[in-house]
Amino acid sequence: MECEKGKFIVAVDEGTTSTRACLYDVSKKKFVLSRSASIAQIYPQPSFVEENANEIYANTLSVLIEMIESAPDLSSVAGIGITNQRETVVAWDRKSGKPLYNAIIWQCRRTSEEMEELSATHGEEIRRKTGLVMDAYFSASKIRWLIRNVPAIAEKLSRGEVCFGTVDSFLIYKLTDGKAFVTDATNASRTMLFDLTTLDYDDGLLNLFGIPRDSLPRVVSCDERVGDFHYRGKAIPVCGVAGDQQAALFGQACVRAGMSKITYGTGLFMLCNTGETPFFSRKGLITTVAAKIGKKVTYAFEGSVFNAGSTIQWLRDHLGFFASSQESEGLAESVPDNGGVYLVPAFTGLGAPYWKGDARGMISGLTRASTKAHITRAALEAMAYSAKDLSDAMTEESGVNIDVIRADGGASANDFLMRFQANVLGVAIDRPQEKESTALGAAFLCGIGLGLIDPSALDEYRLRERLFSPDREEKSVKTYRGFYEGWKAAVDQCVYDGKKS
Repeated sequence: MECEKGKFIVAVDEGTTSTRACLYDVSKKKFVLSRSASIAQIYPQPSFVEENANEIYANTLSVLIEMIESAPDLSSVAGIGITNQRETVVAWDRKSGKPLYNAIIWQCRRTSEEMEELSATHGEEIRRKTGLVMDAYFSASKIRWLIRNVPAIAEKLSRGEVCFGTVDSFLIYKLTDGKAFVTDATNASRTMLFDLTTLDYDDGLLNLFGIPRDSLPRVVSCDERVGDFHYRGKAIPVCGVAGDQQAALFGQACVRAGMSKITYGTGLFMLCNTGETPFFSRKGLITTVAAKIGKKVTYAFEGSVFNAGSTIQWLRDHLGFFASSQESEGLAESVPDNGGVYLVPAFTGLGAPYWKGDARGMISGLTRASTKAHITRAALEAMAYSAKDLSDAMTEESGVNIDVIRADGGASANDFLMRFQANVLGVAIDRPQEKESTALGAAFLCGIGLGLIDPSALDEYRLRERLFSPDREEKSVKTYRGFYEGWKAAVDQCVYDGKKS
């Protein structure tokens, strides 16, 4: 591996089910190596989802060091960029850095009831300030749960000895030996404590959730150098931080208003850059910070679907439909259509645009002729239908005509899904050569912060692999419209039990 010294960036992507580190060669504009380590999820009670925060850090440290050691030499490593699963909360001891409880994962629904109660009195205020909907998905209610239910945390909090943060904050704190207690604006915008207009924590919301301001990290720009990771006598800058979906938007070079991307991961996330003014949704979308580069802030509409790739994992691991997720493509294509079968993957409730935390997964339309191929196809199709739910809402509320959507994440490698997605949306799907757009965004932000990458030239770094264009034939359009109507009927049955109140 040959490169000028100081031209490699290690991008750390701490995801929901695994932690990955990738070595990015700035001169070649590509990743040259990556490693990952899986993370076990913990389910102490129904609707509770946790992970061991020590395992998250240990895995991060392991893959990070492997990438550093894989560079030509230590001096060639310019910096470390970090992207992370968002909304997940960690509480740790300010002095020792030791976690005080398991990380509460973004999928966790333990605070659903109290968020429903707060919605009636504070829902509009929170939407207006934060751009978020009242849901257990976001961080604030998780932090309040920790304060109320973990005595050690409440005790230490009274002495100012507790740090609360999203995963980026925890990792940076550990990697910098406690010198940097920060988060970036994209992660802060997911806490339900951050005002999108003032770009600061809101005192009223802090009081509402009972969270002291000094227990939260300082908010920084996405390209800011926040500290150093000391390794074998070298101080390696930690620079470039963003939540995973905003990092993917940046990695896809969606830097202008109207540019959109879909990431297929554990969940499905669609973001549309709306420019430098935040628009607030009435259709169940989230308004979020897309990026803060220096002092410039851009915003995005986002739709979050809780289960996408996790549905394929469920078919693989729990039902034994196939040994590898890659086999789902061939199985889905072995039948001409879904045979009338629809799968609504509400395993942890339904996210945007429905926001029904009490919804549960459902398979409908089964007959004696239904096979695992039909169910697998229905699971893949559900991702495409969910994306159309989001795309339609974004187009209606923003007035932006979306003609191309950039796709990334594991399931974007599935050609069947990409073709089906293009036809359901009636929009071209642009798949890049580098599908790890989340890690790529972290590398870009780090490179920009260190002066190695020109932010105005990101399109030069994002290369297309294939464009999937929709079939414009009238018959085809009508067919896919009918498929989508079947999905809407299935969702209605799941959410409203066949009738709307």
